[in-house]
Amino acid sequence: MEASQELHLPNYMKDDNISQETNNLISSLPADKDFMGYSLYNYKGCWYYPNTLQAVLDVQDNFRPQKNDIILASLPKGGTTWLKSLVFAVVHREKYRENPQIIHPLLSQNPHDLVPFLEIELYASSQTPDLAKFPSPMIFSTHMHLNALHEATTKSSSSPCKIVYVCRGLKDTFVSGWHYKNMLHRTKMDQASFELMFDAYCRGVTLYGPYWEHMLSYWKGSLEDKENVLFMRYEEIIEEPLIQVKRLAEFLNCPFTEEEEESGSVEEILNLCSLRNLRNLEINKKGTTRIGIDSNVFFRKGEVGDWKNHLTPQMAKRIDEVVEVKLRGSGLIFP
Repeated sequence: MEASQELHLPNYMKDDNISQETNNLISSLPADKDFMGYSLYNYKGCWYYPNTLQAVLDVQDNFRPQKNDIILASLPKGGTTWLKSLVFAVVHREKYRENPQIIHPLLSQNPHDLVPFLEIELYASSQTPDLAKFPSPMIFSTHMHLNALHEATTKSSSSPCKIVYVCRGLKDTFVSGWHYKNMLHRTKMDQASFELMFDAYCRGVTLYGPYWEHMLSYWKGSLEDKENVLFMRYEEIIEEPLIQVKRLAEFLNCPFTEEEEESGSVEEILNLCSLRNLRNLEINKKGTTRIGIDSNVFFRKGEVGDWKNHLTPQMAKRIDEVVEVKLRGSGLIFP
């Protein structure tokens, strides 16, 4: 697929919102193309589209999180929507439990509108967005590497904020990303495009890639700073949701009380945030998010192992071999 084809493009893939300084920087960076033919540039080991790079630089220059802020990090299609829902519900549970007459925001708004992206939304439209309009504690989201994010967070004068990272198996992440691309661009891509995207994925030439470097940055961060960086596995949340949500609440300094556990508060949150429930809400079937992407694009199966229905044994072996080599010696292992 060539970039010249008429496709619906989100703003973060474009090159129409960059400063002269960033344009000069881009001209000096290693360049490649994604599987559709759009230019990507490698800045400090990570691939970006021009508009995305500009927003990342603005985050680094201007974003200064406060002590009580929470940042949710993930790979694209790596469990982002589910993590946003869970964290929002866990952190704000007391407010809505005490006021049952208030409709829970997750029933009337898309999770991506409740927990905005730093570089894809907030800093994509302004170098100094108004962050005070969000309820405290403020919850933000990012796909940035931890190393890139730290260029902003380490400049903050307050104590470190909490960072939660969700990691999903790369084969399922790839397949979910493929379906997302088709829905995002409002087209049905052919098998040749699927194979081109797969090849770029294995080479690491994809937005925020290489993905294994992304995972490693947060894995190492969680080992070095357990108090402020939590590393979660998507598959473990699927397998043992009660344990993992309680672990999440503990990390965020809002643990469930014995009374809450006995009354089924954890189960209520899991039911509210289940992908089946969120997918079937009217707002997520027909609405559009603030970043101009249709809400239904963010909801698919969310299953573990769906890659088996799309990847050949040779493809699966290639990804496994890449991951094994790249993660060797780190302690991060995928079953």
